[in-house]
Parts: sequence; C-alpha cells; structure tokens
Amino acid sequence: MPITGGRRSEPLPPAATERQDGEMANRRIPLLSPRDEIALAQAGGLRQITRRRTTIAFLMCLPLILLIAGLVVYPGLYAIYLSLLNKRMTKFVGLGNFVFLFGRSTFRLVIFQSCLFAITAVIAKAMIGFTMAHLMHNLPAKNQRIWRGLLLVPWVIPLAISTLGWWWLFDPSYSAFNWVLSGFGLPQVAWLGDANWARFCMILVNTWYGTPFFMIMYLAALKSVPEHLYESAAIDGANAWQKLRYVTLPMLRNIISITVLFSLIVTFANFDIVRILTNGGPQDQTHIFATYAFQVGIQSGDIPLGAAVSLFMLPILAVASFFILRGVTRRTKEEAV
Repeated sequence: MPITGGRRSEPLPPAATERQDGEMANRRIPLLSPRDEIALAQAGGLRQITRRRTTIAFLMCLPLILLIAGLVVYPGLYAIYLSLLNKRMTKFVGLGNFVFLFGRSTFRLVIFQSCLFAITAVIAKAMIGFTMAHLMHNLPAKNQRIWRGLLLVPWVIPLAISTLGWWWLFDPSYSAFNWVLSGFGLPQVAWLGDANWARFCMILVNTWYGTPFFMIMYLAALKSVPEHLYESAAIDGANAWQKLRYVTLPMLRNIISITVLFSLIVTFANFDIVRILTNGGPQDQTHIFATYAFQVGIQSGDIPLGAAVSLFMLPILAVASFFILRGVTRRTKEEAV
C-alpha cells in the first residue's frame, strides 16, 4: 500500500481508476508527426493525380485504339467470316475453302514461293544491313550523315515507283542488264521469263528496298553499345571478329530479333513487287499469298476463296512471332537478373 508524506494513502475506488485510465488513453502520444501526416496527405494526392493521368492517357489513346479496331480487328474477323462461305456468299461451307486450296498444286507452290521469298529476302537484308551499319558506324560523323542520307533513298522512294524502274531494267526487249551482258559477249538472260530468274529478281528488289531499314535500325543500336566494353575486350586481346561475336552480337540480339520479325511480317504481306515485276508469272510460279489472293478473290470474283488464301499467312507468322518474342522475353529476363 503506497505511503505519501508519512501517511498511508487509501486505495482509489474502481470508478476513479477507470476514469484515470480513460484520461491517459485520451492523452496517448500520436504515432505520426505533423511532417509525416503532411507527407501522407501528399502521397494520397499523388495517387489521385496518377489515376487521373492514367485516365487521361487512356482517353487520348482511345481514338488510336478505335482506329486499329476499325482497320485491323474488324477486317480480320470479317475475312475469317468470308472464308467460311461459298463463292456466292449465300451458304456456310466451314473449312471447305481451305480443303479445296490444299488440293491445288498451284496453292502449294504459292506457300513454297511465299516462304522462299520472305525468308531469303529477310536473311539477305539482315546480313547486308548489319554490314552496312558497321561500315557507317566507323565513318567520321560528317561523312556518316551524308552517306546515311544517300543510303536511305531506296527506302524513302515509293515502292511502286522504284519497282517500275527495276522492271524496265529487267525488260526482255530493253533490259539494261542484257545490254551490258551483250557488251561483254555474254548471252542474254530472260530475267522475268524464267521462274528461277524471276524469283531471284523479286528477292533482289525486295532486298534493295528493305536493306536501308535494317541498316538504320542496327546503326542506332550500335550507337547505344558502351565503348568501354570494346576497350575491355581490346585489353583482353580480342580481335575484331571476337569483339563482334562476344560484344556486339550479344548487345544487339533483341533489336536484331525484333527487326527480323517486323520485316518478316511486311515481306510476307508484300504485294507491289510481285504484282509489278511478274504478276505471278511465268505460269503462276512466282505468286505469293498477297498476289494470289488478289487474283483469286478480286480478278476471279471468288472473294471467300481469296480471303482463305490471305488467312494462310496467319499461322505461319504466329509461329514465327511466338518463337522470336519468346527468345526476346527470355533474354530480357536474363539481363534484368
């Protein structure tokens, strides 16, 4: 029992004890300082602003989303619907158009020709563009700007106009190439009259047109490679080939993969080059998906069959996109670790 001033104090009644505990509870020390409370209020305001900015960003992107939906998604779904109808578009035939196409030797040749054209042209563009990017990267800055502008000319010129110029060069009667061959006493070549030479001409024109795109993409990627990596490799005694293999290529793997995928999609869907140079000839041996779909669907009036032809690109590009993007994702995760 507590003693105060030599006198023994009496214990407090239960009501007084409860009142004293309540007063102490009301006077407990605050957990946050005024500065922390202000910071918490500001954080809440920032979250509101962030939500508002996200909403504004979505609203600003909404017209583009609607445009993509109207120009890509809706036509794609409508093409799938058309491919399931008969020629008169009055009866549902399911996969009948696809089965019919697989039974035609011409269409099987179209599949082979499309894959040959796209894969060969993309590989050629990637290799030549990579070489040109390295040459441009090692040029002085002043000369580099001049050459970069000149080498971008094939990519800037409208494809139909440049392909028409190539067609004049390959013309059987007035071919400039055959004129040069005749000057050296060599026999003339039926550039567009022979199937193999016609395929070569198509790949050549597509490579000429698309190489500047690869060059500028690889050149931009080379500019982002840190110089100290090359300096460290030189100190370790690496030669030019070893620097390319162990420094440059690992740093450019993702941009190479994305560029190849983009070019593969565009090349598969190419129409102008084949249409102007060969129009699928000779004897339908140089048709690709786009030109054959145009011939079957528009010129022959069988729109559902033409839609089925164009849809055959989808699984091929989907498989290629899956493997390429999976590799990009895996490498990105490895770099982040």
